[in-house]
This record gives sequence, C-alpha cells and structure tokens, in this order.
Amino acid sequence: MAIGEARRHPSHLLGAAGAVRVPFLDLRVQDATQRGELVEAIETVLDHGRIVLGPEVEEFEDRVRNFCQRRYAIGVGSGTDALILGLKAARIGPGDEVITTPLSWLATAGAILLIGATPVFCDIDETLNMDPATLEPLINARTKAILPVHFTGRLAQMDKILQLAKHRGLLVLEDGAQAFGATWRNKTCGSFGDLACLSFNAMKILGALGDAGMVLCDDVKTAERLVMLRHSGVSQREYCLELSHNCRLDTLQAAVLMTRFARFPDIIARRREIADYYSRELKGVVETPVTLPHYRDAFYTYTVRTPRRDQLRDYLAARGIETRIQHSVLMYDQPAFQGKVRGKSPVAERLVKQILCIPVHEKLSFEDQNFVVDAIRSFFGGEA
Repeated sequence: MAIGEARRHPSHLLGAAGAVRVPFLDLRVQDATQRGELVEAIETVLDHGRIVLGPEVEEFEDRVRNFCQRRYAIGVGSGTDALILGLKAARIGPGDEVITTPLSWLATAGAILLIGATPVFCDIDETLNMDPATLEPLINARTKAILPVHFTGRLAQMDKILQLAKHRGLLVLEDGAQAFGATWRNKTCGSFGDLACLSFNAMKILGALGDAGMVLCDDVKTAERLVMLRHSGVSQREYCLELSHNCRLDTLQAAVLMTRFARFPDIIARRREIADYYSRELKGVVETPVTLPHYRDAFYTYTVRTPRRDQLRDYLAARGIETRIQHSVLMYDQPAFQGKVRGKSPVAERLVKQILCIPVHEKLSFEDQNFVVDAIRSFFGGEA
C-alpha cells in the first residue's frame, strides 16, 4: 500500500470488511444547498478582493461578540493563536505561573510555555473538567491566572473558579475551543473570563475550512493590544511596538464561518438529541457524561468511561465504528514539557485510562446511532 493510501485509511480505524461504517467525524460537504452557499461566500471574497481583514472578518467578529455577550471580539488564525495572544494581552510572561487542567489538547499548556510562563496543573473531577477544589493549594506569589478548559463541550464550574480568582486577585482566561455554544444558567461559553479564547477549526462544531480562532474581552485597552499583536505587533502599518507573529483571521475562513453560523443552532440541537439518546440507551452499560443542573453541553465529543476502554475500542473498530481517546497523554507527560511544568493530577491519571469518545456529529443517522449502541451493548453482553 502506498504511503498516501495508508494515511487515508489508517488500519486501526477499519472495520472487519475494511471500511468505516460509522465515522467519528464527517467533514465532507455533500448537501448541495450548503455547498452552494459556501461557494457563493467564497466567490464574494474573490470578487471584492479584500483577502486580508476583509468585511467578512469584522462581520464574523460582531456575530461572535454578540453571541457571547462581550464588548470586543478579535479574529485570529487559530485557537492556539487565540491562547498565545490572550496570554500576551493579559501581560503574562516569564516568571509567571498559570493554573490549568492536565486533560486538554497540548496547545493549552503549550501556549503558556511559548510566552515564557509556567503551566501548573490542578486535578479534574468526574465531569473531566477542572476541579475548583484543587486550585487553592497551587496558588503562590507567582500565580497570575487560572486557565480553565471547557472540555468535551461542557463548561467548567466557572462560578467557583471566578469566585476564587476574585478573592486571590487572579485573572481568568477561558479556553473555550471545544465548547462554543455550551451554556450555564443561560450564560454562554466565552462570556465568563477576563479573556476567552475560541477555536473554529474544521473539527469544531462551528468549523471553518481550515483554522480560525477568536479572542473575546470587555476591556478596550486589551482589545487594542490584541489587534496590534495579531498583526506582528505592528501599529499604524509600519511601527512594531512588540514582538509578535502574524495571526490574522483569513477573510475566506470568516466568510465560510458566517455562512455556517446560520445552521449552528440546529447543529447544537442535533448533537444534544444524539447525546440524549446515547445517555438513555447506554445507562448502566458504560459511564455516560454526568448531567449537571443548569448546564447545557455542546457535545463537541460524547465521552463514555469504562475500565475496559481499550478492548471496547478494538471491538468497535472491528465493526467499522470510529472512536477517539481525548486525550490519551496528560499534558504534564508530554515529552516536550518535561522539566518546564509542575503539578500532578491523580484523578486525571485514573480517568484518562477509561475515557472513549464515540461518534456524536450531527450527520449521524438514527441507524448509525442504533448501530453504535447495539455494538457497545453487545461488547458488554448487555451488562455493565
């Protein structure tokens, strides 16, 4: 098999017949109406020619700002860019410490390291999010901020986190990359912290045809600083006031995201519907996501837990069902982070060996959902 073929068809994702029956994610645009809308949006950009910071960027910024009830929204090139620039805009740097969760994509702690600060890892609770009860012992004179991650599409316990931060004089930066559209008491992801960082890459619930990100805030000086930082630290087109990198949101991606925003509420509703079905049908078979009062999860992923995770994953793969482990390596175990971080997380070390994400994307048919449920039930013989 050629290398290209191997990349398109990784062996651990193939079913017994050599084909994926239920994909974990389907990024194809096969609906003729949706495809036509995207092509029209792209052609509009090609016609006006404002490829860099065109009108669609500002329009998308306004849409997200209003959706999240913030005063300012600054479009950037990716979720990682959002984290790096958000930390820089908060004037966090060498000598500072930022408390975060160990269970996230490595960009969360990587951004802290890239601006010269030190990630400090708290523990998680049964929701897989930051456990606020583990924060206080980690705070010292170098602690500058808390960076909660809204993992799998569920908001962290922001009321408790914000209360502690206010008491200790700390900043709060939300990593909302996985939870755009999730709410707690009708307050949405991105509306809580001093700054909030979002991702709209192709895998996200609201996804571009590539990478895209956003930083949200309410302070005008911070917003102005973010605008400067996203353009290589340049002001008035020529004067570099601070070293930064070029990470503006592409006009083409903003046009795609504006087009897709119209269907975003329906996508969230569909994912919640699928998640509700899983939770009903898999109750007592595997550990399903904990239901908390006043929380409305976005279900970026639907994560089950079982001590037999690896065997279940192989069993589902053999039947053509794609799954993911999100994320199998805790951030403080990443090779590049050794000697640069502090903190251990016993609960995370236990739960990371049990978590498995099953397909929950909005394109799943009822037959697909039922096939997944039947396969999981079959693996356990109908027992927990």
